[in-house]
Amino acid sequence: MEGNFAYVWVVGEVSNCTRAGSGHIYLTLKDEAAQIRAVVWRGAAARLRFDIQDGLEVVAAGPIEVYAARGGYQLIVEQMLPRGVGALELAFRQLRDKLEAEGLFSAERKQPLPRFPRKIAIITSPAGAALRDILQVIGRRWPLGDIVILPVAVQGVGAADEIAAALGRVSSIPAVDVVITGRGGGSLEDLWAFNEEVVARAIFNCPVPVVSAVGHEIDVTIADFVADRRALTPSEAGELVVPHCDEILAELQRLQDRLRESLRGRAAFARMQLDALARNRLFTRPLERVHDLAARLDDLEARLHRGADNLLDRSRRQVEAVARSLAALSPLNVLERGYSITCRLGSPEPIRTAEKLEAGVQIETRLHRGRCVSRVESIELAETFDGPPDRPVNDA
Repeated sequence: MEGNFAYVWVVGEVSNCTRAGSGHIYLTLKDEAAQIRAVVWRGAAARLRFDIQDGLEVVAAGPIEVYAARGGYQLIVEQMLPRGVGALELAFRQLRDKLEAEGLFSAERKQPLPRFPRKIAIITSPAGAALRDILQVIGRRWPLGDIVILPVAVQGVGAADEIAAALGRVSSIPAVDVVITGRGGGSLEDLWAFNEEVVARAIFNCPVPVVSAVGHEIDVTIADFVADRRALTPSEAGELVVPHCDEILAELQRLQDRLRESLRGRAAFARMQLDALARNRLFTRPLERVHDLAARLDDLEARLHRGADNLLDRSRRQVEAVARSLAALSPLNVLERGYSITCRLGSPEPIRTAEKLEAGVQIETRLHRGRCVSRVESIELAETFDGPPDRPVNDA
């Protein structure tokens, strides 16, 4: 087997794919009629651009080797290509789907770009045309900002790690407001550093807004999906991160004109209000208001006096009426009509019936004018009073 099949190409569907801790990949290639075991040693697996997954149809190449311990043969995969799609395109799709599922492309986490950046960091190759385009655009539009260049390789082995490391250093540079990372156009292989997972995660973790400017308008990379803004070209990246100073000056001029007109309007309105106040009677005839209030005060005083007099007269009449009522009820008036009040001598309580008396008791009689003291000689009880007795009862 090993002598006759030194290097073969096999087309099949991947199944039973497992990855060992050593980095080797074990799988089975099968079609409708047969299957063959295969192994991808760690070195070859590191060179693959895409992830081997069950159900993926591939073209694998390598020698046939007999595994004596199991008594079977297997294909030693040295090359592998996805069938129907390029390896880089498949790797791009796989990484895109993976990062999108993790939320790295979410619009909610994207940061807005500052309107007036004070310091701009550019991560690209110092020898590329992209850097010159960005500097030219920024210098023409916004010469007020400072620029920090972080030189990196943008293609080839190790380029992705350099770009990711530069993105990680941005947070240590004081007062950086925005970052531009990218390069000029090229093939898919040339742009591949910006499709690496390490670069995507470095952009996602960068605390400063990142603008991705990779290639031309038709070039789309993983970095474009993760970045806070995508620029179609490096020149457009310069236009996105800084305003045009002429536009800002024109806007300031418009604001100045509006402010001037507004102040003029407010001044005219204030002048109208001042003129209206100056024509007010309070200022033209200031004593008139005082005189009006004095007349009103005199009127109120007169009304108060009249009201007090009326109240006093009414109260006096009420008192006189009450006095007359009390006089009518006074026992002294009764005495004036010929009646008298009799009490025991020394007692204020009137005697109402003869039963309260006994012979020999001294009594005091109060008349309309004066009083007299008598002694009871006899007592006569009667049901009613029929008039004065034929003979005197009291001996005064």
